Amino acid sequence: MRNRLLYFFLIFFLALGFSCKEKKGKEEVDTPASGTIHISVDESFRPVIEEEIKLYESTYPGAKIVASYKPESACFQDFLKDSATRMAIITHGLNFKESQYLSDSLGYRPKWQRVATDAVCIIVNMKSTDTLFTQERLAMQLQGKGNRNQVMVFDGLRETGAVRFIRDSILKGANFDTSVVKAAENSDEVIDYVKNNENAIGFVGISWIGNPEDSNQVNDLKKVKLGYVQCKICDGKPFIKPSQQSILSRSYPLVRGLYFLLRENRIGLGTGFAGFLQMERGQLIFRRAYLGPEMDFDIRPVQLNTKLPQ
Repeated sequence: MRNRLLYFFLIFFLALGFSCKEKKGKEEVDTPASGTIHISVDESFRPVIEEEIKLYESTYPGAKIVASYKPESACFQDFLKDSATRMAIITHGLNFKESQYLSDSLGYRPKWQRVATDAVCIIVNMKSTDTLFTQERLAMQLQGKGNRNQVMVFDGLRETGAVRFIRDSILKGANFDTSVVKAAENSDEVIDYVKNNENAIGFVGISWIGNPEDSNQVNDLKKVKLGYVQCKICDGKPFIKPSQQSILSRSYPLVRGLYFLLRENRIGLGTGFAGFLQMERGQLIFRRAYLGPEMDFDIRPVQLNTKLPQ
C-alpha cells in the first residue's frame, strides 16, 4: 500500500511541474491541477465524495470535477460506454472480462483501486423497538416470508450498489418480493420514508447517516435510529451497530468497498484525483466521514509529564 501511494505521490507532483500549461492544438489538456473532467458516482457515496471534491478544488482552483450522482449500474455504463466519463466511483472493481473489454476498446488497461470501506446501514423509525437483525431474518423478509407488515426501503430496486450488495451477500442471488420491498429515488428519500413510517426498514450507506459531526445527520438521527446486525465472527455472536470501528474490524457484517475506476492513459486530472483519494488528505476525509480508510492512521501512546522537571 505504501509503495502504491508513493508511486501516485511522485507522478502527481511531477505532473504539476511539467504539465500545468500543456495544450493540445487549441484545446487545453487537463492536468492534475487544472482543467475539467466528468465523473459518475454511486449516489450512496454522495456526502463523502462531495467533501473530497470540495477539498481538491480548493487546493487546485484551476481544477473542476463535475460529478453526476446516479445508481451504480448507470455509473458503470457511463464508464464503459461514455468517453466523456473519465472516472466512476462504485462498490466494485473490474473483473477480467470487463478489464479485457476496455483494454481492447481503449488500447490500454484502465486503472482501478479500492480507497475505502463502507457499510450498508439498516435504519428504523425512532418509535420502533425492532432493532436487532440476523442475516437469515433479512433474507426471509426481503423474500416476503416473514413480517410482511414491515416495508423494506432501498434507493432503487434494480440498479443501485446497495441493492446489488444485499442481493449478492444476503439473498445469494434470489429475488426481492416487490410487494414488501419499496424503491425510493435516492438515499435521502429512504431516510425521509423511514422518518415518516413506523413500520419501515431502510438501507443506506453509512456516509448518509453515520457521521456524528454532520449536523444534518445528527438531526436525522433524532427521527431514525441504526439497527444492529448479528456478528457471526464474534464470540457469543453479539449484535453490532455500524461504526468506523466495526467496519474496520469487519465485526459489522454488511461492509463493502468503495472503488475508483479510471480511464486515463496519461497524467491528467483523473490521475491527480485518484492519487488524492489514496493519499493522506483524501484518506483523512474518508476517516472523518466515519468510513474505513485504506491507509493506517496509527495512534501511538504518548506519556505526558504532569510536572516540569526542576
